Amino acid sequence: MNTLNTQIQGRPLAGKAAIVTGGSRGIGAAIVRRLARDGAAVAFSYAASADRANALVAEVEAAGGRAIAFRADQANADEVRQLVTRAYAALGQLDILVNSAGVFVTGPVDDPAADLAAFDRQLDVNVKGVATAVRAAVPLLREGGRIISIGTTGAVHIPFAGAADYVASKAAVAAYTRGWSRDLGPRNITVNLIQPGAINTEMNPEDGPFADTLKGMASLGRYGQPEDIAAAVAFLAGPDASYITGATLNVDGGQSA
Repeated sequence: MNTLNTQIQGRPLAGKAAIVTGGSRGIGAAIVRRLARDGAAVAFSYAASADRANALVAEVEAAGGRAIAFRADQANADEVRQLVTRAYAALGQLDILVNSAGVFVTGPVDDPAADLAAFDRQLDVNVKGVATAVRAAVPLLREGGRIISIGTTGAVHIPFAGAADYVASKAAVAAYTRGWSRDLGPRNITVNLIQPGAINTEMNPEDGPFADTLKGMASLGRYGQPEDIAAAVAFLAGPDASYITGATLNVDGGQSA
């Protein structure tokens, strides 16, 4: 039985199934909303807040879409693999994987009090978690599938001291993106990266202590919104992006110009 029969037809992603890691808040939640609005059935992961995840599911369903939430720690390879397996079983197919989960840990390289456990976890989430999700999803993705990861413009233009560990983890995903596009091209699976600049989220609000500095770095002189990143994801997941792969799309208001 096709589990996607309940999807509303006439939308760009109607009949598609997506997994979004880290989809319960911020950029991830905006991606879940947008993909569902465009017709995809969406399974997403959350790390801690079941209430927030369930509220997002209810919101999507109230708007006529379909969403399912699964708890998974992106730093735990077994849980990431189980996420992909469970989501695939629930949706009945897989067309789109969005790697949105991430953590942000800063600190200068010469800090004698550096939290090495936090350093390791950042690598586990931002690099190993992405690679694990992709490896688990690849055998399940249908021909013509899409893999989209969320990076940072800091990977090519580091905005401040102490960010090296974080941006290095995102630069690794950029390199993976280019390499995976070669690996999966014969199956017509595209692999792309979106690099946000300053985006208005709970972790980095547009009225926060770093806001004026970050606004000044952007050509547009303002923060972006999570919906700006979601729109870019929807484009790369949609039919108009079928010949784009191995690419990096900066959505940063001109910060990297």
